[in-house]
Amino acid sequence: MPRHFQNVLTTQQRIAMLAQRSPDFAFFSLAHYIDLEWLEEAYRRTRKDGAAGVDDVTGKEYAEHLHDNLQHLLDRLKSGTYKAPPVKRTHIPKGTKGETRPIGIPTFEDKIVQRAVVMLLEPIYEHDFHDGSYGFRPKRSAHQALEEVWRATMDGRMGGWVLEVDIRQFFDTIDHKHLREFVSRRVRDGSLRRLIGKWLKAGVLEAGALSFSEAGTPQGGVISPLLANIYLHYVLDEWFEKQVKPVMRGKCRLIRFADDFVLVFQLKYDADRVMAVLSKRFEKYGLSVHPAKTRLTDFRSPSHPDRGRNDSSSDDGQPGTFDLLGFTHFWGKSRKGDWAVMRKTMKSRFARSVQKIDQWCRRNRHKSIREQWKELCAKVRGHYGYYGITGNIRSLGKFLYQVRNKWRRWLNRRHSRSSFSWEKFQSLLERCPLPIPKIVHSIFKGK
Repeated sequence: MPRHFQNVLTTQQRIAMLAQRSPDFAFFSLAHYIDLEWLEEAYRRTRKDGAAGVDDVTGKEYAEHLHDNLQHLLDRLKSGTYKAPPVKRTHIPKGTKGETRPIGIPTFEDKIVQRAVVMLLEPIYEHDFHDGSYGFRPKRSAHQALEEVWRATMDGRMGGWVLEVDIRQFFDTIDHKHLREFVSRRVRDGSLRRLIGKWLKAGVLEAGALSFSEAGTPQGGVISPLLANIYLHYVLDEWFEKQVKPVMRGKCRLIRFADDFVLVFQLKYDADRVMAVLSKRFEKYGLSVHPAKTRLTDFRSPSHPDRGRNDSSSDDGQPGTFDLLGFTHFWGKSRKGDWAVMRKTMKSRFARSVQKIDQWCRRNRHKSIREQWKELCAKVRGHYGYYGITGNIRSLGKFLYQVRNKWRRWLNRRHSRSSFSWEKFQSLLERCPLPIPKIVHSIFKGK
């Protein structure tokens, strides 16, 4: 284990202990911890295979003179002359209708600096963030958030009322003034605050044009998720835990992964009260709730004693469904015949995954069958790695069926004449089998 890793870990533990002992303490001196060893560890934790930023320097090129580059970077950081470069914006496909979404690509060196700052701030905020927050945090994952949602809705096998909330363009509308104020509650170090300010003002370069915004966080950078978590910690999490929960009549829980979150209530009365004030709460801090994508769902179990009364929001008296983190949640019967919360792949995510496989097969049909098979196996396993949760085996089987269809289709188009009948393709699958559906994340593990 590298010596600089141990030194960084020791410093982080010291910061974390101080943050834990003094929840209201503001750190005035942190930047001095960033030395050459700290930057070396930040470099080690930074992805080396990402796309180059506005300076066109790749991770491999930066590593050719690594020690000199890091020393020069440290000198600029210590003297205050480091300038945050603009973020290069590009667009990637979104969904299945030809839509795209923008992503930002910082320079490789800027990624190192952002990682170094995250390594300083993370130990502080990990003791501040609430248990219901799961996104972009150490040792936390989307599957843990999904399991928490499952447990919240399965509480007593009765379910409840689920408030789905969509924050409109959250990462692009974070108010800089409020963000600086939130950061200053725990971090008063002038050097770090100036660095964060430089990133907020760095601008975006797209198609040769440089633009600046008065709102939003640095796109694509490792600092952005942490700043977003800090923002929602004060705007939503703290407010919910300290002001909302104490005045609720029944149980309620908040489960959040970055800007995706749901609120689960035992009583509709409580859900209506929170829904009525949530928009005003967000507007106070420059955020807005998407009215069409924010809804209250009657997610009480079909066996709930109050099911069918006038307070049900479902027209047919049956529980509704809601979507979170790529899964549709609904009530179904378990193998034992009991009502239980089930999850399946969202239709839009399923269609997007199949489309990606289809596009990959089309682009790579010139490769040998053996090469295609190896890469397809990796992609199918990757799909199972995320969507392979308890109760979703049927969706995994449908996905495998579609992958086989797409593969055969494009193998047939390698030549002007169709060469793969179903019999011949089945023979191929016997020699080169694709991975069978597998549940990777089980709610029953550890019980």
